[in-house]
Amino acid sequence: MNQPQPPRWTKTLLRWLHPENTIEEVEGDLDELYAYSYKHSGKRRALLRYLLNVVTVLPPFVRRRSRETKYHQPFSLSPDMLKNYFKIAWRNIVSQKAYSMLNIAGLSIGMACSILILLWVQNELSYDRFHTRADQLFRLTCSAGDFKTAVSAAGMSKGLQAQLPQITDGVRMSKPFPMLFEVGEKKVEEKRVFFADSNFLEVFSFPLIAGNKATALKDPGAILITEETAKKYYGTSDAVGRIVRINNNENFTIAGVLANTPSNSHLQFDAIIPMKTMAKWNWDIQSETWGNFNFYTYLELDPKTAASASARQKLTQQIARIFHEHGQTVKIDFQLQPLTDIHLHSNLQIDLPGHGNMQYVNIFFVVAIFILIVACINFMNLATARSERRAKEVGLRKVVGANRYQLIFQFLGESFIFSFLSLVIAIGIVYMLLPIFKMLTEKPLTIHLLDGKLLMSLMGIAVLTGLLSGSYPALFLSGFAPVKVLKGKMRIAGGNLLFRNALVVTQFVVAIVLLVGTAVVYKQLDFIKKRNLGFDKSNLLYLPMTGELGGKQQALKASLAQNPLTENFSVISDLPTKLESGTIDVIWDGQTTRNQVVFPSLNVDENFVKVFKANILAGRGFEKAFSGDSSGYMINEKAMQIMGLNVNNAVGKRLNYDDREGTIIGVVKDFHYKSLQYAIEPLILRLNKWGGVVMIRTTAGNNEQTIKALEKINQQLNPAFPFTFGFLDKDLDNLYRSEQQMGSIFNLFAGLAIFISCLGLYGLSAFMAEQRTKEIGVRKVLGATVAGVVGLLSRDFLKLILIAIVIASPIAWYAMNKWLEGFVYQTTLEWWVIALAGLLATGIALFTISFQSIKAALTNPVKSLRSE
Repeated sequence: MNQPQPPRWTKTLLRWLHPENTIEEVEGDLDELYAYSYKHSGKRRALLRYLLNVVTVLPPFVRRRSRETKYHQPFSLSPDMLKNYFKIAWRNIVSQKAYSMLNIAGLSIGMACSILILLWVQNELSYDRFHTRADQLFRLTCSAGDFKTAVSAAGMSKGLQAQLPQITDGVRMSKPFPMLFEVGEKKVEEKRVFFADSNFLEVFSFPLIAGNKATALKDPGAILITEETAKKYYGTSDAVGRIVRINNNENFTIAGVLANTPSNSHLQFDAIIPMKTMAKWNWDIQSETWGNFNFYTYLELDPKTAASASARQKLTQQIARIFHEHGQTVKIDFQLQPLTDIHLHSNLQIDLPGHGNMQYVNIFFVVAIFILIVACINFMNLATARSERRAKEVGLRKVVGANRYQLIFQFLGESFIFSFLSLVIAIGIVYMLLPIFKMLTEKPLTIHLLDGKLLMSLMGIAVLTGLLSGSYPALFLSGFAPVKVLKGKMRIAGGNLLFRNALVVTQFVVAIVLLVGTAVVYKQLDFIKKRNLGFDKSNLLYLPMTGELGGKQQALKASLAQNPLTENFSVISDLPTKLESGTIDVIWDGQTTRNQVVFPSLNVDENFVKVFKANILAGRGFEKAFSGDSSGYMINEKAMQIMGLNVNNAVGKRLNYDDREGTIIGVVKDFHYKSLQYAIEPLILRLNKWGGVVMIRTTAGNNEQTIKALEKINQQLNPAFPFTFGFLDKDLDNLYRSEQQMGSIFNLFAGLAIFISCLGLYGLSAFMAEQRTKEIGVRKVLGATVAGVVGLLSRDFLKLILIAIVIASPIAWYAMNKWLEGFVYQTTLEWWVIALAGLLATGIALFTISFQSIKAALTNPVKSLRSE
């Protein structure tokens, strides 16, 4: 029997619809398709016959072809096509509710995570950029060997301006001072009070909302306060001309009110006092010394020098030369630190608190990208897994005239709809999670949708997500050959299996690395918490000797000694966590070359060893029985090593510290008084004669009673000043605040990455179970158990997770070892940490898969085999 031939008009029309094909290709495909339709009956034949006849009613945008471009058809889109694509995409989303919900949930959470992290990253990168001439402002820092500090000498600012024309301006700022502010009945200790030069407001761009900018800091009796401080004391920002009493001994006139310090400024202050006021009692300012490093110096450079790294390098060499010309023989290297780098690139000592870490910014930026990729992988996985369902749709569209570009645009359009729907939901999630995230990061993060820059960034994330998640499915689906698809000869499921598996592996590699990161951060913080610091930090309570306490030391000591709750006390010059004094002017017996190492010092009394439970390696501590101890010194092990001494010969050696002659009476075992990110430094202990801080060792369970006893003593001896206290162990913990925040953020996003991965895994397992419904039915009829079926469906996914563990292990090992290098004293990264993260990921994944596996295994085989 002769093969039936299609009508001639169908060939002509298809040549018109497919001008990129040769006549032979069009006729061959059509003849084969027509003959194939006659070999089948039922639904397939009806479908194919409809396909061949539907071209008579094609929509206008398909029939609109140019006969002149017979062998080349340019890609074009009309409003009708876009409208049609949108309708189809929306129908697909609505008709596949479970699939759509999984995709939108994964993309929404992924976008929300990325937006939250990017808000934090944007905030970190924005520090100090609000100043008008931020790119011309630099802080003068210095280093003496391994000791790097943010402070410089009081005389350097004016002295360098006078000799170096590249420096157009400069301003000095003191370290922050806690001061008691008194207005009427209100008494509050303000901890962020600075002294600054009179040109402070000319160099920096802190807005002055009331007062005269030119004269505000020229009067020694004047003070600038922030708007928040003004409202605290006066209930209004209109405070210019009013009087505030400071430290119960001096009145200041408010010369101006500053806008509240921007949160993205490394300088955080509540009040600014003129440097002329400090000059009344500070020898450094009076003498314009170049030898004592106690001030922050900010220099404004001319635009040409500021923009050139080589010019700045040459300038630092000139600064070093001028420094030595002022009689300074010590070898110090100077650096010009850009103002905008201070927040993220400062690992300096004697610096202002609250700095960030560029390493963490980079880490979390990468985490944001990876979480977004994990969410996009879900979309790609589920879209390609469902490709068999959409294959016939592609075949039909191609036969009726759609080219590949139009199909790609259609599928990308669907992914963009998913993406923008997810963006709307993600913004809602961000609004809900933002209070929690602000608490974790301790940053005043906000999201303003009316901000054009932010809106463009969010749109960019949505477009990027749409392209990333929709590109592969669009290319994959649009590449189907219509004849093979409609004949049913195309094995679609196996064609993209390798790619789909690779995506699942990638998801779990990211999740496992984040889990390892969380475990290592926690392990390092636990190591720090439990490490022996060389003294017992528990139950150490401190009372700063502010106000009148400094002048009533004997009465204070007597009151403390009389109370059994406070009798175990020691008076030291400063908290170990805030130790800032040090010098290189150290001479010891046997020294052959001039010392270039900075030796910090701490003044302690006779009770120091007992209260801190420090270990004496040689000699003894200070004792009241020895009157000569006033000229004695104790040193730590590190200082002993630098001096070339040992425990057998150190005691009795002569030591000259800062032009003060004395003798070494004891060697104390090294103890940590700074962050474990720094190696132990040499330390000189001197007998305290000036007061500072009272350290009280309480007994366990008596902290509350001890605090009440101290408050009573303060009320008796220091009634004009509020009672303040603190715990040393909490201060030590605060040294690792950024690491604690990093751990908390890692916990949050590692959990969300796992959750997003499990969403995709749930969808894939549901699809795979659906695809194998009849196979499962046959197996159950032949005697397969529920456990056997669950194992069958879980086996393939388990292999992928094991591969992910193998790939993630070296990545996590390398990444976390690099992070741990930032600590001089660090925990070890054992194999079991990675194994535990892998087991946890495997357990979560198997738990997710088991829902669909058990459901499929319990299905009655009669239902699944009924149609066979």
